[in-house]
Amino acid sequence: QVHLVESGGGSVETGGSLTLSCVASGYAGGGNTMGWFRQAPGKEREGVAAMYANYGVTAYADSVKGRFSISQDSAKNTLYLVLNRLKPDDTAMYYCAARPGLVGPSELLSRSLYNYWGQGTQVTVSS
Repeated sequence: QVHLVESGGGSVETGGSLTLSCVASGYAGGGNTMGWFRQAPGKEREGVAAMYANYGVTAYADSVKGRFSISQDSAKNTLYLVLNRLKPDDTAMYYCAARPGLVGPSELLSRSLYNYWGQGTQVTVSS
């Protein structure tokens, strides 16, 4: 049974930073596609950043490019998301997701392709 547990969310002011972590258990995360998604109240869940570590392939939503950075420590089965220069529009529940194997680079942020999801960690950015 694959289990994903996120942590690191919190409340910050505009311009602040946070680092989210996602620990995967039940399988080795290094050979899988993993990503971060977020959902704000009343909005659809959207892809933020994703990666396939074995090939160094990453993808970012346009809204976070240059501000967020995704990385993975395969030895620790942990996925990270560093959030810099946060804005109020970044306020959302952030979810970690994973799926076996690789998807095409253009599909990395497609939520329908992910099999496993964490419970989420809340990020709140005040103005």
